[in-house]
Amino acid sequence: MEEAKKTKKNRDDKVGFGGLMIWNSRAISTAIFVLVSSFLMIYCTDTLKIPAAMVSMILVASKVLDGITDMFAGFIVDRTETRWGKARPYEIFIVGLWLCTWLMFSCPTGWSTTVKCVWIFIMYALANSICMTFLTANGTPYTIRAYKDKQIVKLTSYGSIITMLAAVIFNIIFPTLMAQIATSASGWSKLILMLAVPLTAIGLLRMIFVKEKYTVDAGKADGEKLKVKDIGVVLKTNKYILIIALMTFVFNFVCNMGVSVYYFTYVVGNVGLMGVLAAAQVISLPLALAFPKLIAKFSTINLMIAGFLISAAGYLLNAIAGANMALLTVGGILTGAGTVPASMLVGLVLIECGDYNEWKGIHRMDGTMGSINGLASKVGAAIGTGALGILLSAVGYSGDAANMPGAAITMIRLLYGIVPMILYLLTALTLKGYKLNKMMPQIKADNEARRAEAAKNK
Repeated sequence: MEEAKKTKKNRDDKVGFGGLMIWNSRAISTAIFVLVSSFLMIYCTDTLKIPAAMVSMILVASKVLDGITDMFAGFIVDRTETRWGKARPYEIFIVGLWLCTWLMFSCPTGWSTTVKCVWIFIMYALANSICMTFLTANGTPYTIRAYKDKQIVKLTSYGSIITMLAAVIFNIIFPTLMAQIATSASGWSKLILMLAVPLTAIGLLRMIFVKEKYTVDAGKADGEKLKVKDIGVVLKTNKYILIIALMTFVFNFVCNMGVSVYYFTYVVGNVGLMGVLAAAQVISLPLALAFPKLIAKFSTINLMIAGFLISAAGYLLNAIAGANMALLTVGGILTGAGTVPASMLVGLVLIECGDYNEWKGIHRMDGTMGSINGLASKVGAAIGTGALGILLSAVGYSGDAANMPGAAITMIRLLYGIVPMILYLLTALTLKGYKLNKMMPQIKADNEARRAEAAKNK
């Protein structure tokens, strides 16, 4: 009997390396899309010669549309029932994501500034407001229907190593390729196409091979037709998703300012050294191996709080480093390692928010939970990029090193160190208000009992 229990336990939390790679294939693809998007500002300002403030307006305007599509995407996923499952069919949007990204970086330079702006707006909106929105909304519903709790922790924790390694490789290689290939508009188009084709194929792997196998949400709301007003019910009932959304907003604001390329261009004086910094961040990868045990001991949210504090220390080093690569490397390691929990484990707290909804007797609305967080992510990213353009324009950024005013250099240094340090300290403080980690044992026990009772009565 004891041996049978042990075998069952091993089977319940087993994933396997192949399964781990296939499940995280789409995460790799979308992670690199986010990194590529962070170069949109410098592509628009330095290659298309669009004023930085105008680019910022484009990004902010696209978020008006994004705000509309985000909430409805989650709602649509939550209402979906097909023979392929609830969330799995929406993986197909990875194709549109990379097609629009390539087109976005293929804008003809001969067009007028107005037409260029319209083109960038349309492609950016299609990639983010439609494709990325549905890919974000379907993540949690797909996960909880494809795997069990213990498998999800392993997939998320160990999968973060794979995704982060892919991001590190990108950050090492891309600056060099950018310097060699993206020296013109046609070069940018060629470079993005070189990424788009293989990353589309990689991004489709889990849709092809991973099926939805499990039924959830068998509580009080089970069988009730989901209505638009239920979105409001969730926002009113579940304050914890708002805390997570705020964290995600700040995190993406900082990460997507895209200030690194400006810092290494105008402060360090060598954009190619960004690759050295990215290579150094590989040191933090093994940390993810300890996540399952750390989560069991300290909880996911406490790991995130500790991470933001570590990142804040790294940004403090950035603030005093100047062009000193030794200090910048240590700062980069700390900022990179500190953000791993927030970037890689957020899916686990979204599942907790869904469990809380079910426990409260309302619809889980996992798709809507993902959309709320996705909206925070994209708005944070856009405002971060937009703020960079506005702030650089305000201090006279010229795009020409020979005529760069000192105020622009000062602004770049502040955005690379002091500003993110303060934001991350405030985020760590805000996360103290998340209490679900202490409530989860009781919530999970009550939900399982309710599901068992619902299954027995069918």
